[in-house]
Amino acid sequence: LDWHDGDAMAQVGRWSRRSRSEEGAQLVEFALVLPLLLLVVLGIAEMGFMFQRYEVVTNAAREGARLAVLPGYGTTDVQDRVVAYVSSGRVPTTGTNPNVQVDSVSIPVSGGRPPISAKRVTVTYTYTFQFLNALAAFFGSHAAVPLTAVSEMRTEAGS
Repeated sequence: LDWHDGDAMAQVGRWSRRSRSEEGAQLVEFALVLPLLLLVVLGIAEMGFMFQRYEVVTNAAREGARLAVLPGYGTTDVQDRVVAYVSSGRVPTTGTNPNVQVDSVSIPVSGGRPPISAKRVTVTYTYTFQFLNALAAFFGSHAAVPLTAVSEMRTEAGS
C-alpha cells in the first residue's frame, strides 16, 4: 500500500470520519427512553381500567337508588340489582364486594314544608389496584384503592 496514493488517503479519511460519527447514538437514546415511554403508556391504560370500574360502581349505586325508591322493593332486591349491575360491568364480585347499604334519609325543605323522604344507597367496592402487577411485585408494593359511590333519590309519592 502506497501512503502517497490519493485513494488510500481518502479511505483512511473516510474510516476516521465514520469512527467519530454519532450514528449509533440515536439507537442508544431510544433504548434508554423506550422503557420510560412504555411505563407511561401502560400507566395510562391502568388508570383507564380503574376509571372504568369506578364508572360501573357509580352507575350501580344509581341503579340501586332508583330501585330502592320504587314501591315493593326491599333492601335485598336493591343489593341483588347492584351486584348484577357490577357483574354485568365485568367488575369482579366477592361475598363482601360490593358492599351495599340502603338508608332512609330526610331532606329538609325551606318554607315550612314537611321534609322529603328519600333513600340513600351507598355502594362501596374495594378494588385491589396494582399498578403494573409485575412491577409492583418487584418492588413488593400492593395498594388497595376503595372505589365508593353514593346515590340518593327521593321516595316516590304514594309509597
